[in-house]
Amino acid sequence: MDNSLAKDQTNGSGANNTAVSLGGVHLRLNSDAGEVNILRGIDLKIGAGETVGLVGPSGSGKTSMLMIVAGLEKPSDGNVEIAGTDITHMSEDALALFRRKHTGIVFQNFHLVPTMNALENVALPLEFAGTPDAFERAAIQLDAVGLSKRKTHYPGQLSGGEQQRVALARAFVTEPTILLADEPTGNLDGKTGEQVMEILFDLHSRLGTTLLLITHAPQLADRCARILTMADGLVVDDKYNK
Repeated sequence: MDNSLAKDQTNGSGANNTAVSLGGVHLRLNSDAGEVNILRGIDLKIGAGETVGLVGPSGSGKTSMLMIVAGLEKPSDGNVEIAGTDITHMSEDALALFRRKHTGIVFQNFHLVPTMNALENVALPLEFAGTPDAFERAAIQLDAVGLSKRKTHYPGQLSGGEQQRVALARAFVTEPTILLADEPTGNLDGKTGEQVMEILFDLHSRLGTTLLLITHAPQLADRCARILTMADGLVVDDKYNK
């Protein structure tokens, strides 16, 4: 890692404004060939509101680290703090409640509920949280991603780009502390991918959400203020864009 950038990984915001803090995080999984070291001691701080591109070869541990930040995977060793809360040893139920409040996730494959229309998909996390104006807020978020006329359409009636915009609206509708995006343009053509990324960064700018973005596309990573490079389960480079 470039130690010259260790001067302040929170962008001068201070510890209280740290969105993500990983301390000595290891992830070991068992396989038929024996124990596999997926993550080998990650120390990382991401400041509130930062945009961070996460790059590196396949198998380097990017998605595994994202899953740990999301609380969808527990580390074998180390500590994980999100928005000032230690989630390392939380129960699954507590983690689900925490994610509902603090974390939005966008995957490459959209993960929309096929039997729900766009409005219902976006309102879903708010309904789980018991939010009384869930559908009103979902409609506002669909408007924000340019789908005001597609609210009653089902995923099968939407293009890939439109489905990903619905997924973005769903991820942002709870106004999360941090948004995790795993190759959000991976299944889209170049032009549609650019449109989705414009929407993603616009939503980040308006809401101030911390963004951690996995991508194999250098031009997308370069849009982030900070780029982390992973290899063999470690962060091997950490640099800020000028």
